[in-house]
Amino acid sequence: MRAVIAEDSLLLRIGVVKVLEAAGFEMCAQVADAEGLLAAVEEHRPDIAVVDVRMPPGFTDEGVRAALVIRRQYPRTAVLLLSQYVEERYAADLLATHTAGVGYLLKQRVADVEEFTEAVRQVAAGGTALDPQVVAQLLVRRHSGPLDRLTPREREVLELMAGGRSNSGIAAELVVSESAVAKHINGIFTKLDLPKADADHRRVLAVLRFLGVATA
Repeated sequence: MRAVIAEDSLLLRIGVVKVLEAAGFEMCAQVADAEGLLAAVEEHRPDIAVVDVRMPPGFTDEGVRAALVIRRQYPRTAVLLLSQYVEERYAADLLATHTAGVGYLLKQRVADVEEFTEAVRQVAAGGTALDPQVVAQLLVRRHSGPLDRLTPREREVLELMAGGRSNSGIAAELVVSESAVAKHINGIFTKLDLPKADADHRRVLAVLRFLGVATA
């Protein structure tokens, strides 16, 4: 897979590049600001862009705004945001517009090389990866309604889905069979009014509904 990284901290940028190269990614470009990021994505059309939330010149939301431009203009390029702290509004902004190929992790996760590279692969493949602390913050946004229809076990399954667990990972955590997990997930889709449709990723939409993030 091909990747670009936008991070103003030289040490962190070098570290992420080395980690991803060791994991088999082709690093097309490494830049320090949003303008350079957009130029790199236009030139290389990578599978994924790893983007710092706050970058020059204002160190506010430059990375988020660039990520939204990328997802709008280059939908085949996934985006993984990195942040020093949980900034729930930025995660919600990105997730509210796009339901696949996005991720939001705290920078401390880079230290766990295996976990970080797996998250990058997952997002690049069209999935989502949310830092557990981000999930915890977004849970505050949940609204009542269809979620009240879920059984306690279905809520457990959905919460693990929100943390990025696969069916096999959920089965191992709850000590049940994968077929039981699949049955619970189908029940969740039904109770959240998510009919099967090729245009939508029901697993992602269910997680977003659980987190209280409105989708376009």
